[in-house]
Amino acid sequence: MIEIQSRQNAALKHLARLGRERKYRRSTGEMLCEGEKMLGEALRSGAKLKTVLVRDGWDSPLVKEAEEQGASLYSAPDALFKLASEVETPQNVIFSCEQPQWTADALDGAGQVLLLDGLQDPGNLGTILRTAEAFALGAVVLCEGCADPFSPKVVRSTMGAVFRLPCVTLPLAEAAERLHKNGLPLYATALHEDSVPLSSVSLSKAAVIIGSEGKGVTEQALRLSDRRVIIPMKGRAESLNAGVAAAIVIYEMTK
Repeated sequence: MIEIQSRQNAALKHLARLGRERKYRRSTGEMLCEGEKMLGEALRSGAKLKTVLVRDGWDSPLVKEAEEQGASLYSAPDALFKLASEVETPQNVIFSCEQPQWTADALDGAGQVLLLDGLQDPGNLGTILRTAEAFALGAVVLCEGCADPFSPKVVRSTMGAVFRLPCVTLPLAEAAERLHKNGLPLYATALHEDSVPLSSVSLSKAAVIIGSEGKGVTEQALRLSDRRVIIPMKGRAESLNAGVAAAIVIYEMTK
């Protein structure tokens, strides 16, 4: 294990950039993760670990396991260790690993798919991915305008689901065409005069579009969908948080 003694250390700067810069994450094909639980999830899921940084004085059998799988190990005093984290009170281990690579082929075997149309809030995205993985959804598609699924906040919110759930980045039109070829009807969640309750359509083999937090689904999504659906509500609220709406849709799809 290499002891980091300067803020100019290349490994430390690499981890910090992964946390801050989407473009850098894309160019390296890596993402930043934090915490012993996430390290365990990464190892169990077969993620390719690259750089592991621990706080001076902290140890875990997982660190040895990461080293055995080829990761480079570093330690740093608290003042330097914090520079690699995106949170105010970082946990004891920060690491990078290769981003999972999912192609459009992942949709071909999926019977139930959720499409996210311009969903920009990282916390909502992470929650949706975690929920989709918990209910064994076939895949999630990130269409135009979505948050980066490999940003630290999204990764933290997934609680490990990011390593396992097929998450495909694909333009909405291409995704719709592929899903229709696979025989899946496409439903858009939208308040519209011809919308029907979610429970009134068959979701055993289907794809559902969830829109952005502020604007809902786009006009393109409405045009491409076979039908518009709503989540019936008895209260006065006009709409639900996107993460909550997606969770209800996922439950209805997989129950």
